[in-house]
This record gives sequence, structure tokens and C-alpha cells, in this order.
Amino acid sequence: MANSAAYDAALWATPSAAYGCAWDTGVAATLQQPVENNNLVARVSKSLGEHLLTAEFVAAKVHSAKSFSNSQLSTSGTNKYLYPSTGASYDKVFNSIAAVFPSIAANKGKPIAFRWRCMPCGAREIETETESSRFFIGLDGPLPFADWDYKTGISSASSDDSSKLGNGYYYRQGLIAAFASGNLNPFAMPGEAQTAAGLAALEDATARGLKLYGGKFKVTQLDASATGPLFKLPAGAVMGAFGIDLRRETYRFGGIDGAPSSDKYTDLNIPNAPFDSSNSVSGATRDVKAAYGEVMIPVLKELEVSVALRSDDYTGFGRSTNPKISARFTPSNALLFRGSYSTGFKVPTFSQALNGATISPYAGKDLVDPAKCPGLVVSASNPACVAVTPDIISGGNAALAPETSKQYSFGFVLAPVQDMTLGADWWSIERNGAIRTPGMSELLNNYTRFADRFARNAAGELVSIDQRWFNAGGGKTQGVDVSAAWAGTLLEGKWVASLEGSYLIEKKSRISDTDPWGPSELGKFNRYSDPGIRWKHVASVSYAKGDWVGSLTQRFTGGYEDAVLPGVASGTVKPAKWVKDVKSYSTFDTSVTYSGFKSLRLTAGIKNLLNTDPPFSTYYDADLGSGSSWDPRVADPRGRAFTLLANYTFK
Repeated sequence: MANSAAYDAALWATPSAAYGCAWDTGVAATLQQPVENNNLVARVSKSLGEHLLTAEFVAAKVHSAKSFSNSQLSTSGTNKYLYPSTGASYDKVFNSIAAVFPSIAANKGKPIAFRWRCMPCGAREIETETESSRFFIGLDGPLPFADWDYKTGISSASSDDSSKLGNGYYYRQGLIAAFASGNLNPFAMPGEAQTAAGLAALEDATARGLKLYGGKFKVTQLDASATGPLFKLPAGAVMGAFGIDLRRETYRFGGIDGAPSSDKYTDLNIPNAPFDSSNSVSGATRDVKAAYGEVMIPVLKELEVSVALRSDDYTGFGRSTNPKISARFTPSNALLFRGSYSTGFKVPTFSQALNGATISPYAGKDLVDPAKCPGLVVSASNPACVAVTPDIISGGNAALAPETSKQYSFGFVLAPVQDMTLGADWWSIERNGAIRTPGMSELLNNYTRFADRFARNAAGELVSIDQRWFNAGGGKTQGVDVSAAWAGTLLEGKWVASLEGSYLIEKKSRISDTDPWGPSELGKFNRYSDPGIRWKHVASVSYAKGDWVGSLTQRFTGGYEDAVLPGVASGTVKPAKWVKDVKSYSTFDTSVTYSGFKSLRLTAGIKNLLNTDPPFSTYYDADLGSGSSWDPRVADPRGRAFTLLANYTFK
């Protein structure tokens, strides 16, 4: 089969796969998914004396066709795919297997089980259409008392999505018939085409066009605010801002229970199709009432302090009141100090709280029962450490509580000379009760803490593991953001150079709010959150003269320690076969803009000017191939690309 190789059972610590094949799903991944956008924007305003009435309407229709790797079909569970025990093709396959495993010679004449990456099936496709719109009408102007202004508005926004199957999906019953007839041959060699009868059998079983799921989210909002002076101090007027925000959010999601009936098949199973009937929500409503206020106090001519307070009341979650205090101190025109403290509040999304439970068997052969095998390494010779395949439960959790956060920052801006500024801001964010899904390794390594998530039968055997959303202890991160900008003139033109960078000082997490913080996650791979990369920056330089502007931008991301593969972790494979570190990643973009035409501006650019490949990483995201030899959270596998943009302004 194309793009396949022998499975490295030692590297991945899966002895049972020693005779299996590995297939590179990354090769089949579509890096740039096709998307079609149609947008409409309309705005009208009218003066009513000192007041301004505004109305806006925005609508969009987006169609996307997401493509995945070809389906893998295997003889397991209810999938009774068997290659029939007749014909020359059968004899060729059986004799080849028996030559390696002579003990099966007595089984000749029996059907052959298999696992097959179905190349003639074509890539799996899911087509999604999204229709969204927003209508807003607002009125603003002066209030009848001195120097106070108001703003008020009402809006309604909605997003309606629907997804259906494209190519690459087939009825299970049709596939069984295609294999049983011998027309569809899973043992065809690379380059060997399927017969016309085999391709016809596939087309007969296609599930193309069947609806997967659809949903709608709608927000209706009313807000009003007023701003103006409260009273005067020696350093200036104390300014105030007060407002209310009222929202109603509604959510509906409809999944299909299996697949729709077919004239040809009564079996409603379509392998690998992500039907989502367990998450159906006929209709949910959430009301949000919020009030806020902010006061800016000029304590001294050089010192300004702002105090803000916001109170939110969510249906089902109660009230949360969060303050923010900030200050600016300007001892001279060339120096500014600033700092702030605030708290935050975030409720679960509808899907996190309301999605049903999805149950699917664990597909790998690398999982053990942590209660019986604390070492967590599969061993066929140790009955306590044999591989297990329990059901994995995922989905929503109605008992979720809101997560909270605290934020701190302190920094300065310095202008040492004309046309130059330097800045640095230290910041710290601490999240508590963070809403997330527990990782499998986290559950296994902390079995005593998560024992209630491992369900057992009467005999004590592990039957399921619960990976639904929960409130974790959260995380703590802190770092320093730096900025620099410098401008000047050269050859009658103006140049500007800038740098925006971030240096990470600390990144830690913990299982619960009462636990101590875990070890540092700086510069280390993390499957469930971004790797704690020490340094990132964007640097650019531009030059403008007359109607021309040229620019060059560098985007840099530092390296980090890669994921440790199972065979390396267990000591089976020497580290020499494993790349320990992911290298730093740097790309350059350039563009030239010409604005010499009336009302027309043209921009030509090159992304990834040097055609830089992403650094190698062992990160891998299942069969979707969104990360295969690179980490999509850090790097972009797309090479050099050319862009052309025309911007016309109607006057």
C-alpha cells in the first residue's frame, strides 16, 4: 500500500503490532481546506438633532469541504469484513501468509480477516454550510445634564450550521457485501487497480450526501451606557462610566441517530462517520444580566487610577462580581509606568455542559489497568499488565462550575530619544477550576485521585474510563512582553522598525485547587495545552516613499523538548533513535504596496519567503493528520506562497 511501512513496535511499545503496517496519514491531509465565503455588510445612520441613529446588518454564508485521510476498515466488532476463501487472489494471499506462519496452513479455505486502508474509497469529506447574521440598531448622543453622553443599542445575532457526508463514507452493510463477493480486494498490491465490479460495489454502498448534524446559536442583546464627569479634584475631573448588558442566549443541536434509512440498506451503520446523536439538544436558553461601572481618578497630575467593577448573573450559575484596578504614572514625557489587577469569571459553554455521553472502545493495544499494573507498561508475560480495551466515555458534564482567574501586570514605556519607544510588561495569570477534559496519561498517572472515573464490572474488570469535561485545578503562567519601535528618514523616505516579543517565565498546572503546583512545564511538550515556549517574537521593518511601501516581517518561535515516545520512556529503544528537541522556527514574509491609483491600492506579497519547513516533532493527532511530523500549534507546513490583494474604496 502506498505511504505505508512496517510498524515500529519497539518505538511505540506495542509488541502486538510487530507484524502490522503503519500508514502516513499526514501525507493524505489537506493542509488548505477549500472555503467559499459570501458576505454582506450594510450600514445606515441618520442625525436626529444632537443624537445619532445607526442601523447595521451583516450576513455571511460559508461553505467548506473538510478532507481527512482515507478510512481504515478492519475485521472487528460488528464489522464482519472477511475476504472470501475462493479464487486465485485468495490462494496468493493465504500462501504468502502461511510461508511466514506455517502453523496456519490447516486453516486454508477459511475467510481471511484484515485491516485495510481503503485507498479506492477516496479521502473522507465532510461538507459544512454556515449561515450567520447580525442586526443592530443603536442611538447615542448627549444626556440632558452637563457633559454626559449615552450609548444604547439592541442587537440580534445568530449562526446556523449544517454538516453532511461527502465522499469516502460507505454503509457497513454495503461494504460487507462488497468484500464477501470478492469484487473488492483489500489485498491488491500498490499500483494494482480494483476491478470495475469492485469500484461499482463501492459506489453502490456510498453514503454521500447524508446529513451528520446541525445546530443554531442565537444571542439577543440590549446594552446601555453613560459616561461623563462626576466631580473635580485639584489634578482634574473624576470621570465615570456606567452601564448594563442584558443578553439571552439560545442553543439547539441536532445529531442523527445513526444514519437515515436507505432504499438499499437497513443497517444504519456507516463506519468512521462522526454522527453526534448523543449530543442532541432540542433547545436551551441562558439569560445573562450584567451591570458595570468604572471611575477614573486623577490623583496627581502625573498619576491616574481607574477602578472598575462588573457583576454578571448567569442562569444556572449565579452571580459573580469582578473588580479591576489599574494605574498610570508619568513622571516625565519620556517615561510611563503602568499596572493592573483584575479577576475573571467564565461559565461553561452549552456544549461543555449539555452534550451527552459518547461511548467508543479504546482502539489501541498500549493501555493497561492502572490498579493492577502501576508501571503502566503492557507486558504479555505479566497477567496483571496485559493490554485492555475499555470503553472511553467523552462528552458534556452538567455539574460543571464556572472557572475563575486572577490577572496581574506591571510595566513601563520609555522614549529615550525622538521616534523611539521601548516597553516591557510583566504579567501573571492564574486560573482556578479550569474547564477541560482530562488526558489519558493524566488519569492513569493519578489513578488514586481519579479512581471514580474508572468503572468496573462485578468481577473487578475495567470496563470504561470517563474522559468527560471537568473542573481541574487550573494553571499558572507568567512572563514579560517586550516591545520596541524606531523610525527615521532615509533617501527622502521613512523607515520604521519594530519588535513585539514575549518571554515566558513560569508555566505550571495542578489537578485541583487544593494541590500544590506541579513541576515546571516550560519548554516541554504538552499534548493538552500549548508547549511552554520561552521566547516568541515578531520583528518587522518597512520603508515608505511616495506611493510605495515595502515591508519585511520575521516570525520566530523558540524550540522546546519534544514528546517522549513510549519505547524511549520504557527504555526499550535507545534515545539515539529519538530526536529530543524540537528546533526553533523562523519564517519571513514580505510585501510591496502601491497606492498611486485613485481609490485603488494594490499589494503583492510572499509568505514564507525562504520556503522554510516546520521543525520535526513526534506530535501526532490521530487519523485527522492535523499534526504528522510537525506540531500544528507551533508550525505551519505550508511552504512559500504568493499573494495579491486589491483594495478599492468607493467615494
